Amino acid sequence: MTVGENLTLLTDLYQLTMAQSYFREQRMENATFSLFIRSYPPNRGYFVSAGLLDVLEYLEDFAFDAPALDYLGSQKLFSDDFLHYLGDLRFTGNVSAIAEGRLFFKDEPIIEITAPIIQAQIVETFVINQIHLQSLIATKASRCVHAAGGRSVVDFALRRTHGTDAGMKVARASYLAGCAGTSNVLAGSRYGIPIVGTMAHSFVMSFDREIEAFRAYAASFPDSAILLIDTYDTVAGAASAVQVAQEMAARGKKLIGVRIDSGDLATQAREVRKIFDEAGFADCKIIGSGGLDEYELAELTRMKAPFDSYGVGTKMGISADAPWTDISYKLVDYQDRPVLKLSAGKNSWPGKKQVFRFRGSNGELQRDLIGLREEKLPGENLLEEVMRNGRLSKTYPSLTQIRGVFEADFASLREDVKAIRDPSEYAVEFSPELRKLRDEITRNIGSS
Repeated sequence: MTVGENLTLLTDLYQLTMAQSYFREQRMENATFSLFIRSYPPNRGYFVSAGLLDVLEYLEDFAFDAPALDYLGSQKLFSDDFLHYLGDLRFTGNVSAIAEGRLFFKDEPIIEITAPIIQAQIVETFVINQIHLQSLIATKASRCVHAAGGRSVVDFALRRTHGTDAGMKVARASYLAGCAGTSNVLAGSRYGIPIVGTMAHSFVMSFDREIEAFRAYAASFPDSAILLIDTYDTVAGAASAVQVAQEMAARGKKLIGVRIDSGDLATQAREVRKIFDEAGFADCKIIGSGGLDEYELAELTRMKAPFDSYGVGTKMGISADAPWTDISYKLVDYQDRPVLKLSAGKNSWPGKKQVFRFRGSNGELQRDLIGLREEKLPGENLLEEVMRNGRLSKTYPSLTQIRGVFEADFASLREDVKAIRDPSEYAVEFSPELRKLRDEITRNIGSS
């Protein structure tokens, strides 16, 4: 998406057809919708909140411009008076949300939007779209960083993300969740993320000899050169890189590192590390890349492969093993009347809510309790008011601050819940008052 582009039509058609019916029936009262994820994808025990800033900016700018109204008019679906109504429509509601960077768990409301029902209904598609992708990627990235065992991880995903907007959001969400930087130059410019890159095999192949490519690159980047050494033979490439490192040292410069992008990474890293150590370049870094995700990173960590950092691309950028979640945006209150859905396998919990978080004496996360918003319960309140009457309630934190929030939360999560495979399930409970309300509404529906 282009910065400043009007995104009001980025919604499903049925949001607008429902809106016209609401308009015809003059159903303009406040409604509260709750966004939550029903279940964990395979091998997931937590989620990382991301995407809220895009939602809030969209809500602040919400307006149907003339081209949008002209297009809707051309579809011959909507009445003139409804289109006139849309021309004056702005988002005037309130939003409570779990802050970006915080950990959350299944069934917990990530966002609750209270607004006149037409407004709250039309924005559903965009809200799900933004929170789903970015929380999915932030969660995946956090798993990769955790699996890397203290080695830094860089986002290399841009070329294989699902479109330009996804590429931008992947860079931001992965940095938020602990990645050290991105190869995406536009994301670096827009979000202030460190940009990282080396060279491609094509650069090496364009020279008659591999060592000539290394010398040319080192001449262009005498203070930041990282050489890709696996184009032909990794061990031979390492030997050539050592020769270039010696030539640079004679000029008072230093080769920063080498990258291995294919083959048996653990074995090759050990061989390359030995070559550089024996040549007196123990401080030359080794970077691993090539189809990595948290499962491969965890195995490399277990094998104590001598990598200093990793570039992670495709599998993180599309969350390859878990590319979707069962995320839902459900009406939970209308006209100050709690409501719920009872569909088999897709039931919901009624009422405006709060999530109360409890910690142990050492600060470790113990359990969460989902209750009604008006309940006064112990524990930390996770849902914060972030928008009132369509405007931000407070200054939004910087990406660096959000990253710090994530790091603090993640450090407090038990290792068995962070596990890359078969994690333990974190305890999420429902308050007695919320259970009582659900039972009462269910009985009333059954007797009507």
